[in-house]
Amino acid sequence: MTPSTNVAEHELQRGAGRPALFYRVSGEGRPVLLIHGVGADGGSWTPIAAALAGSFRVLWPDLRGHGRSGPIRDPITLDSFVEDVLDVMDAEGVGCADVVGFSLGGMIAQALALDHPARVDRLVIVSAVAGRTEDERARVRSRLEILRNAGIGAITGAAQDRWFSDAFLAAHPERVAERMAQLKANDPESYKAAYTVFSTSDLGDRLHGIAHPTLVVTGEHDIGSNTRMARFMRDQIAGAQLEILPGLKHSVLVEAPQRIAELTEIFLCRS
Repeated sequence: MTPSTNVAEHELQRGAGRPALFYRVSGEGRPVLLIHGVGADGGSWTPIAAALAGSFRVLWPDLRGHGRSGPIRDPITLDSFVEDVLDVMDAEGVGCADVVGFSLGGMIAQALALDHPARVDRLVIVSAVAGRTEDERARVRSRLEILRNAGIGAITGAAQDRWFSDAFLAAHPERVAERMAQLKANDPESYKAAYTVFSTSDLGDRLHGIAHPTLVVTGEHDIGSNTRMARFMRDQIAGAQLEILPGLKHSVLVEAPQRIAELTEIFLCRS
């Protein structure tokens, strides 16, 4: 795994009232698409993209409403995010790619594999959500109502305890503060769109339709994408592999980027 920092930045103008998309490309070789989660942007993949770019051509877009991409406009659905990802692939002449998705990005990756199977080779699903019970859907809907009524602060206020391990909180308070500031500064519409997707998705009922080689990764104490969900995904997707990261919660891209890069490269390079 040879780290690379040679990154080209692009802005895709789409016209007809559709927001522009900002994305990055680094490395050479087999294409890999990295899709981030809600409240972040493509930059959350920076250390992982740098590691993978030694072996792969890496595309890492900002989803609409995140980072430098254009704003979210209602109505927004999971299909809307999938459409954005396909537009970036088309702009770069990528017909088929390995797809790595984190959190909301993991749901987008699953939908991409289900609805556009010819565009996906292998899947790596990191701390993503699937197979929600009705109780879990109800909790997401309640957070959506809080967000609508009280704003982002009400959602992000307790996020650090849900996302970061106690050891990381104690050792890297500046990194945690930086991440929390990014969450609070993000476009509120991106959270509304994501929580709407989380509370209405039927992906759990469709996972058995994924026929791609798949690796599922989650933190041992992840609340948003817990080990029950990860095992459910492993069991529903034929031949899927599962990796549970000891001691970690939802912030695996921040706390364990080299481990995520290592697991991803090993899986994607396996014959």
